[in-house]
Amino acid sequence: MNRFQKIINRMTPRFIRQSVIKNYQTNSNFKQWFGKTFFGIENSTLETNENIFSVVSRLANTVSSLPFKKYLSYEQQFDESMDKLMYWPNNNQTLDQIFNVMEVSRNTNGNGYALIFRDIRGLFEQLVPFNPNYVEPVLEETTNELWYRVSNNGKTYFFHNSDMIHVRHIAGNGNWKGISPIAVLKNSNDFDKAVRTFSLKEMESIRDSFILKYDTSVDDEKKQAIVDNFKMFYEENGGILIQEPGVTIEEMKRNFVATDMKITEGITRDRIANVYNVPSIFLNSDSSSFSSNEQLMQLFVNMTLTPIVKQYEREFNKKILLKNERVKGYYFKFNLMGLLRGDSDARQKFYHGGIRDGWMVPDEARMLEEMPPRGGKASELWISGDMYPQDMDPSLRKSNNSSNQNVVKKD
Repeated sequence: MNRFQKIINRMTPRFIRQSVIKNYQTNSNFKQWFGKTFFGIENSTLETNENIFSVVSRLANTVSSLPFKKYLSYEQQFDESMDKLMYWPNNNQTLDQIFNVMEVSRNTNGNGYALIFRDIRGLFEQLVPFNPNYVEPVLEETTNELWYRVSNNGKTYFFHNSDMIHVRHIAGNGNWKGISPIAVLKNSNDFDKAVRTFSLKEMESIRDSFILKYDTSVDDEKKQAIVDNFKMFYEENGGILIQEPGVTIEEMKRNFVATDMKITEGITRDRIANVYNVPSIFLNSDSSSFSSNEQLMQLFVNMTLTPIVKQYEREFNKKILLKNERVKGYYFKFNLMGLLRGDSDARQKFYHGGIRDGWMVPDEARMLEEMPPRGGKASELWISGDMYPQDMDPSLRKSNNSSNQNVVKKD
């Protein structure tokens, strides 16, 4: 936090900050939400489209379950402030729950917000996620500083951007709000819904049909009697039907053809995957293009997760850490390595290569596999005996020394 941010924090009356917290805590039982639409049209679509629900829940659950740690020059740190951030960011939630709520908001509304409350020294005190429908970014005319207008219980508050964690989807030039993915998918969702409604009506309209065949010996009066008898049988949905000589009854097959519905669902599924930038296999499409699960996860991490977690990391590094902490080398970071470990065979090759090539110690491999470190020699870097530095004198290599010794003995 710089000097300007400290002044803003001190200028904001404490009763304003506490009123927002108090309102958040007293309304956390969700009673006032019963019978109401929480996220407007976004929430309605989320509840009625299983493909969008699948993608949003997958992204939110993945981001919130990733290890989020504080480092100092690659060394993991865990102090009292980190304990507070992880387990008591506010009285009702843990940090992973806040990540989950913000990611759902980001993938429905296009924006996820969480307000930072600080103590009198400007240090982190609480983190409270907000309903994005009640937050509006605005620019102050004279200073061109970004502020956030928050509507809460009929009142309006303004908070400086240094006190608001804001993650979003892409935004147009000059627009501080992210674009809602569900709004982008509106036409696709409407078309998909229309096809589903039409197909449902088609299925409901299908009834069993029959073909009555008569011999030429059956006169008109007997034909009418047979038809009347069959109608009565059909309307009563059962009973005894006597098949007269010279009359044949065959059922006419009328099967529902779901080809059009399947094609439409596939198109909608691909569009949803494109908008959310996830591999379409996550929506149960063909997986033949991926030779291994490791290759799939590599694509998911590189193209989808990395841009998302970078937003969270930048926001937390800028607005939770103090300037002098950043200068010293402190930073927050998500650990994505757990998603890239692959199967047991791929992990074995990864650890084997790392230990033999001298850039990983055995204890680090054990800790990645959730096993306790052993210390001692297991905490030291090793290198394979058949490898040498490039600038090493060839005459000093073990194989050459042995060869020279053998030559001497022959002489």
